[in-house]
Amino acid sequence: MRRRDGETARRPVQVGLVGCGYISDRYLKNAQHFPEFTVVACADATPERATRRAEEYGVPAVSTVAELLADPAIEIVLNLTTPEAHASIARAALEAGKGVYNEKPLATALEDGKRLVEMARSRGLRLGAAPDTFLGGGLQTCRQVIDEGGIGQPVAATAFMLIHGHERWHPDPDFYYQRGGGPLFDMGPYYLTALISLLGPVRRVTGSARATFSERTIRSEPRAGERIAVEVPTHLAAVLDFANGPIATLVTSFDVWASEMPKLEIYGSEGSLSLPDPNTFGGPVRIRGADDDAWRNVPVTRPFTENSRGLGLADMATGLRSGAPHRANGDLAFHVLEVMHAVETASREGRHVEIISACERPEPL
Repeated sequence: MRRRDGETARRPVQVGLVGCGYISDRYLKNAQHFPEFTVVACADATPERATRRAEEYGVPAVSTVAELLADPAIEIVLNLTTPEAHASIARAALEAGKGVYNEKPLATALEDGKRLVEMARSRGLRLGAAPDTFLGGGLQTCRQVIDEGGIGQPVAATAFMLIHGHERWHPDPDFYYQRGGGPLFDMGPYYLTALISLLGPVRRVTGSARATFSERTIRSEPRAGERIAVEVPTHLAAVLDFANGPIATLVTSFDVWASEMPKLEIYGSEGSLSLPDPNTFGGPVRIRGADDDAWRNVPVTRPFTENSRGLGLADMATGLRSGAPHRANGDLAFHVLEVMHAVETASREGRHVEIISACERPEPL
């Protein structure tokens, strides 16, 4: 990392936002709470979207993505495009000498994700990706409980994400059922990133997957009644063997109307830990030890318990100025991507799939 003078070290990192759709609203709302960075420009393939966000948040809109990437003041590109565009936009940003923070997943194709990691490393640039919910107060409290031996040695885990898709509420739900979508690629990163941050990297995977319905009907306005072709599995069940020994069961589905299964639980040699929804930043956190008669609440004392999307970008911006590693990094995001691909490969080929990539367990925030 290059040394930075005192003035540069204190200046917020200049961020350019690409992709002004649904999720950009939350990032722009939260940006005001993170002094580590400031959004100085936004762009979208549909210029009207960028203009609308510019009017709402006072962020200058530029006419094209190329114009944003050419701006020498921009240090990090916040890539909030739909999943199939994550790799191409990130690659263009890295080629322009910018750091990149992608929405999840890092990419849709495994080779694209690998190329992004290699590109960033060879050019000395920052690469990061959502989710950053594992940095929230709830899961960081779980990290503390595990690190302090609160449940003994982790033995196993379960993770369930069971809903009936996004076509009931999302205005443009098509991409959830196209390449790079589906419950595993859409919501799996929250569950996998949480588990990997707590238990370490995954060693091998097996699983089964199916596309239950060949098409979906949009129920939300303005496109209610339109039909969507389903191109990806919509119910996936996986078994994950972690390098440190624990075995986890992960089920993700867009085919379930209702469920009472827990979102996340980790089981240790001395007790069990009930984790919060990994798509949120807060609690509750509960624990039940070997000698306990009932579950008891663990106080969530770590910060960032409200919706704090952008926290991973703020941590990345801090690292860019200080030279310290950032936590929601490219290696972690690529490891998650490889695990997700491995689930589909295991189902298709009827075997265990060894995971090649590795990542460090991120330091506590």
